[in-house]
Amino acid sequence: MSTSVKLGAAQALLDLDQKQPNLLHIKVTPNAKSERIKKEVGEDGSVIYKIYITATPEDGKANAAVIKLLAKTMGIAKSKLAIMHGHKTREKTIKINI
Repeated sequence: MSTSVKLGAAQALLDLDQKQPNLLHIKVTPNAKSERIKKEVGEDGSVIYKIYITATPEDGKANAAVIKLLAKTMGIAKSKLAIMHGHKTREKTIKINI
């Protein structure tokens, strides 16, 4: 399994929600060819990360893969990340406990 990440840990931490700096808004694409993260900025200046993972969206496999990839990218333990909203949808809010 190859993993390509387009962002550094510092960049990901810099772009957290300014009103709630411990939250990260993401959109997940399961069943991707490779695992990677892309940053997208909306017209209103909001930042959303598109996370592509190879895992299938069944039995929590995709959610576990998202947490694993984010933890590796940010250089923090998986236990510091939790899905707050979107357990069964592609759009998720991740809480970062630092």
